[in-house]
Amino acid sequence: MEELETFTQLPIRMDPTSKAVSSTSSSRALTEELATLNQLHKALLTLESPVPPPPVPVNQKRSAQITKLRESGNGEFRKGKHQDAIRYYGLGLQMALSRPLWEPSGLVRDEVAGLYANRAQAHMALQNWVEGSVDAEASVEAKKAGNAKAWWRKGKCLMEMGRLEEAKDWVGRGLEMEGNEADLVGLQKEITEKMKKA
Repeated sequence: MEELETFTQLPIRMDPTSKAVSSTSSSRALTEELATLNQLHKALLTLESPVPPPPVPVNQKRSAQITKLRESGNGEFRKGKHQDAIRYYGLGLQMALSRPLWEPSGLVRDEVAGLYANRAQAHMALQNWVEGSVDAEASVEAKKAGNAKAWWRKGKCLMEMGRLEEAKDWVGRGLEMEGNEADLVGLQKEITEKMKKA
């Protein structure tokens, strides 16, 4: 292919109203390219979901509302109103998970991990071991390291359901992530004792 050695500036205009691009050049290739570009522009304008705005700082109102829901859930939990706590944590999760996709995913993971871990604790207080186990695992999936409470809660739920082998494996994986965290070590000993008696 022959290399081009010259640059030719072409007269290109954009209509201020329709934003259509046009040229007075007689080049057929340019006319075709501009027609394709204008068609793409029209197609993008007809999309139902608009193009997201450029990244902006995190929506502080949403963060404050999520924090308030978590704190309300914690307050209800301390009062022994575990079902109300579960409801508040659920609302907080809905709000955190509906953040726009362009907001930082790390923030969403942290919020979701904390809310799932707290909701798991509330389920455990009601002896809803299956629901507690599911929420604790969801918390770990959102944030594996630095989340010892969620690792412990899933292990405890599995133990309470009599699934000792799974509980032992789960706590072992938790110890790999969290180091020798005291609560996990204690739960591992408790599971081992139960396995010996079984």
